[in-house]
Amino acid sequence: MDELTPMADRDIAFLLAPGAGAPSTHPRMQAFARLLEPIGSVHPFDYSYALEGRKSPDRLPKLIETHRAALAFLRQKHDGPIILVGKSMGGRVGCHVALVERIAAVICLGYPLCGGGDPAKLRDEVLLSLSTPILFVQGSRDRLCPLDLLEGVRRRMTAPNSLYVVEGGDHSLLLSKAALKARGIDQADVDHDIGKAIAAFVRPN
Repeated sequence: MDELTPMADRDIAFLLAPGAGAPSTHPRMQAFARLLEPIGSVHPFDYSYALEGRKSPDRLPKLIETHRAALAFLRQKHDGPIILVGKSMGGRVGCHVALVERIAAVICLGYPLCGGGDPAKLRDEVLLSLSTPILFVQGSRDRLCPLDLLEGVRRRMTAPNSLYVVEGGDHSLLLSKAALKARGIDQADVDHDIGKAIAAFVRPN
């Protein structure tokens, strides 16, 4: 992907946004941070509602505002390429931020394409408006993002976009114990492969 080539010899920073139900301290979010660390510096943050102890996420404009503030703070200490990485809701908000901020790329860890899991409620408008390169990392059994629906959206997108499928993965990119046992692997192996896919996307040469 030519758009990412200039990052090959520069320090990369990842701004890591959480999903609606898992703050940056959640073990799964910490696992995502660890798989990104070999590629670049990782900078997690939390949205205002989580910091204030509320369970219900803020409305989208407030989420975008908080995300942009975290980006501005990171820019004060990092002048190289910045990639927005988000779990579920954090990825969706990152896509909205990429419409108004110049960033190197977006990585969505389980994009919530179907609102409430309803295929009739596609959250695809922001994806169709994007021009920033984007990588989708999706579980094959994620009911919030059926792969056939995502493929239809990807064909209509104008932004350079890539997809890495975690076979057997759920919305958090986790495999069941039975699936792991059947394949003779553990979740750390799955996450390692996710990290490799992200590294290939970020540094394609």
